[in-house]
Amino acid sequence: METISLVIKSIILGIVEGITEFLPVSSTGHLVIFQNLIGFKGINPKYVEMYTYVIQLGAILAVVILYWKKIKETLVNFFPQKVGYEKSGFKFWFMIFIACIPGGVFGILLDDLADKYLFTPVSVAATLFLGAIWMMYAEKKFRNNNLKGQELNVTVKQAVIIGLFQCLAIIPGMSRSASTIIGGWVSGLSTVAAAEFSFFLAIPVMVGMSFLKILKVGGILSLTSVELISLAVGFLVSFVVALAVINKFISYLKKKPMKIFAIYRMIFAVIVLVTGALGIFH
Repeated sequence: METISLVIKSIILGIVEGITEFLPVSSTGHLVIFQNLIGFKGINPKYVEMYTYVIQLGAILAVVILYWKKIKETLVNFFPQKVGYEKSGFKFWFMIFIACIPGGVFGILLDDLADKYLFTPVSVAATLFLGAIWMMYAEKKFRNNNLKGQELNVTVKQAVIIGLFQCLAIIPGMSRSASTIIGGWVSGLSTVAAAEFSFFLAIPVMVGMSFLKILKVGGILSLTSVELISLAVGFLVSFVVALAVINKFISYLKKKPMKIFAIYRMIFAVIVLVTGALGIFH
């Protein structure tokens, strides 16, 4: 019975993760809230902390599958001598590396602090609401609708700016996707280019964060068989759902504003705060 209950909860969380990972609504924030709502928080705290990040690798795998053609191209043309520096895979992955540095440094320094104080429904809801206001302001002021922009043309300056904005994602509820897309806008990238660069950037970032969480919990071998099954189910479900979401999100961004996601964040935040006041969340 315990295994069945945990698997059902993992399916729910996998669906939540797959839908929200690449939308500017904070997948981690949603996982924190839904874990609390369905009683997932009552499990081994260290396992829950690791689970929240590791199932996100399922969604990241969806990016690798959907963008494999582009990834393969960057690997085949990795060395500048073959195609020139500007078109080389080396430049592309070097920009990804540059963008990873700020978040990596701040993530390691502030990870324990964030885990201790910011992983609560009330904190997440407040961040969702404030982040929504920021999103609407940033979109109005900085959004560049040039659909011809290419993520391969990111400069060092743009990579640094996006990387600095990504640091905000340490706060659950802020959204890594929203932060990096806004960073792309501020640096002059088109919306689609910013979103796709954000997708690629998620690959090393989430792999690194998951590895850090696995180390903190004592390694995969420290998990029980029930926990391993739960983790595998959440991973698989998030992968399948993310496959269906990513292309639709990109198609949406080509034509429409992100304001609808900001409005959703506000409504969801208010619901969480009200239900929290009624004692549904703790």
